[in-house]
Amino acid sequence: MTSTDATLLSVRGVVKRFPGVTALGGVDFDVRAGEVHCLLGQNGAGKSTLIKVLSGAHRPDEGEIRWRGEVVSFGNPTAAMRSGVAAIYQELDLVSGLSVADNVFLGHELSTAGFTRRSDARRRTRELLKRLGHPEISPDRDVGRLSVAHQQVVSMARALSLDGQLLIMDEPSAVLDPDEVRVLFGIIRELTAQGVAVIYISHRLAEIREIGDRVTVLKDGRTVATGLPAREVKTPDLIALMTGRVLDNVFPQRKPVDPAAPEVLRVRGLTDGDFDPVDLTVHAGEVVGLAGLVGSGRSEILETVYGARKAAGGTVEVDGRKLRRGSVGAAVRAGMGLCPEERKSQGLLLDEAVYRNITVSSMSSFARFGFLDDRAERARATTLTESLDVRPAGVDRVVRGLSGGNQQKVVLARWLLRECRVLLLDEPTRGVDVGARSEIYELVRALADSGVAVVVVSSDVEEVLGLADRVLVVREGRVVHDGPADEIDESRVLDLVMEGHAA
Repeated sequence: MTSTDATLLSVRGVVKRFPGVTALGGVDFDVRAGEVHCLLGQNGAGKSTLIKVLSGAHRPDEGEIRWRGEVVSFGNPTAAMRSGVAAIYQELDLVSGLSVADNVFLGHELSTAGFTRRSDARRRTRELLKRLGHPEISPDRDVGRLSVAHQQVVSMARALSLDGQLLIMDEPSAVLDPDEVRVLFGIIRELTAQGVAVIYISHRLAEIREIGDRVTVLKDGRTVATGLPAREVKTPDLIALMTGRVLDNVFPQRKPVDPAAPEVLRVRGLTDGDFDPVDLTVHAGEVVGLAGLVGSGRSEILETVYGARKAAGGTVEVDGRKLRRGSVGAAVRAGMGLCPEERKSQGLLLDEAVYRNITVSSMSSFARFGFLDDRAERARATTLTESLDVRPAGVDRVVRGLSGGNQQKVVLARWLLRECRVLLLDEPTRGVDVGARSEIYELVRALADSGVAVVVVSSDVEEVLGLADRVLVVREGRVVHDGPADEIDESRVLDLVMEGHAA
């Protein structure tokens, strides 16, 4: 890293309040030119609010922000970008249907006398993409047709198009495979070598150690530590700062699966035409993990088992009963639940209350003479949210306002209410902090110990090996390994998923 002592950004005593809640109660830290400053904290610690304050989406109620030595108050994100501060969110705000060049200069188009200079925009976009190490991306390509990794590059190009000197990156590696993460880190190193500063937010502590220079930790909207050397601070110390408690083991202890346990889920020859026929058996009390790169077919397998994708062949049985192909209703009635990879777009009614998100798959249980018993819905949802420690408390809150970890708990509560026989989890801890992650692992293990058959898909190999009893490795639509979790290690899994990938 090439960080210098030149302070670009200084934050002192920043407070941000919303009706009924103080999201930031006093944040202090500074960012130097050419450094990667990592921002850590549990879901709900205030990271998202801080990003929005720094990038001009929110104005602080108290405190001071200095940019290049001058006190600033950005009125909106465009003003922040014009000053050299840009945020790149996990959910990229690119416009599908527009070209790469149009997205790079969206909101600050190159124009003369009211006419857009498209040739100049394309030329400048090429220069920016080359600077970012991706000259192969065409400025004329529809951005919606790019991979997620290339879309991130386009977002960075947009930030740099206004001479961005500080990039705020929110969970940039969440949907990237290992090769793409390495490329991302290479780009970040190139940018910091040119004096650009990066605020890097991630729940993956190994990444912090690899890419970071210094670390600031937030808890309950306040700075609890800042300026920590990223490669020297110990992981247990970071976890204790974030959670306020010591987590001796992130993964709960596994119990041996009873060899006489009944077979709950049986999949034979299942395919949707895009992945090879899959055989899968899960017994009561067993957790089976599916490891593989993004796009390997692992999520497609899960969705086809659930009936969200129409199978081209094969069968799915729950407790010996064959399910109708392509029928989510049949899967739910048989006792199957799915926590999807994209919980916001596929798993939640974002503008509905927490209680309704929990009861939506169990409406018939709350029907009385053709009317829904709202009081009963709220009471049952309250019991579940209290047992899962969903924060902030209150089942009438709109679920959109919850952090990622708490949103995931709401999805899990929905299937707890239905007392599922089979639970399918796709990236259950993506965007979830280490404290909530540990709680989700404990819940999954408790469900398995109660006799539920669990299937987990994850990009995090450590998560698959730590949580599952048995592991299937999926590569390019084929299961290339199926065996006990304690008979394979992380390096072997990575060898299997990456084999032939470089070619």
